[in-house]
Amino acid sequence: MERNEKATVLIEALPYLQRYRGKTIVVKYGGNAMIDDELKASFAKDLTLLQLVGLKVVVVHGGGPQIGSLLDRLGIASHFVGGMRVTDDETMDVVEMVLAGLVNKEIVALLQQQGARAVGLSGKDGGLLKAARITLEVPMKEGPPEIIDPGRVGEIESVDCEILETLDQSGFVPVVAPVGLGEDGRALNINADLVAGALAVALKAERLLLLTDVAGLLDGDGLLVGRLDLAGARALLESEFVSGGMIPKLRCCVDAVESGVGAATMIDGRVPHAVLLELLTDQGVGTVVRSG
Repeated sequence: MERNEKATVLIEALPYLQRYRGKTIVVKYGGNAMIDDELKASFAKDLTLLQLVGLKVVVVHGGGPQIGSLLDRLGIASHFVGGMRVTDDETMDVVEMVLAGLVNKEIVALLQQQGARAVGLSGKDGGLLKAARITLEVPMKEGPPEIIDPGRVGEIESVDCEILETLDQSGFVPVVAPVGLGEDGRALNINADLVAGALAVALKAERLLLLTDVAGLLDGDGLLVGRLDLAGARALLESEFVSGGMIPKLRCCVDAVESGVGAATMIDGRVPHAVLLELLTDQGVGTVVRSG
């Protein structure tokens, strides 16, 4: 790039840096961005830069592929119902080991290698996430739906952000594994998108970013839908253009914005520096949902 082009890029970022300085940004980290070494490095650099210029960054991560890989190595079969992993006691031990241990600490190390100060924790720490076990309704061809107990899978009942606020005041980036504390004191596996959305609401975040492995929401012509208001997002949820794993992600965005988050975006985590491009440029990366 020529010098004037570099200057133009920096000037374009200025109003966004002013807008977000001192504000909270919650990022759900998952998909290919957690596997590809180049993307992992660019993600860590993005968050380090954001912290250094004054944004409050909170990371929530998934780890489905890593959990599946270790289960395979241990000879434990994986079972899914309605897209959720059936989690018995043995599987939950592996889930917590991978999420709160292996994956969480790898992300912390990545951030610290780039100069950020990061601390890893799970929803069990400091009473961050209290959860309750769920049951699933599976539609049947005939008759009423079948009720299935997926085991130690939870939904969030309450959020206590004191530990996150304490870490932020001390200059740390919290890295949260999506494991909650059940009523019986045992760990529960929680969907990482739901955890990110709940933390964004509780922290009154300015932005929620969900990294995905697709460009964003596409319309009937296969073109990216760059911006949606709440009415448009709700309409898409009822349409044929949103299916599979994008349904819960879009619903998560809608719920967050309805509850006061400034904007929620599904961004293409396959794009290097996707977080910076979304937050600090005019065009952005992915599909953003705003209240109006």
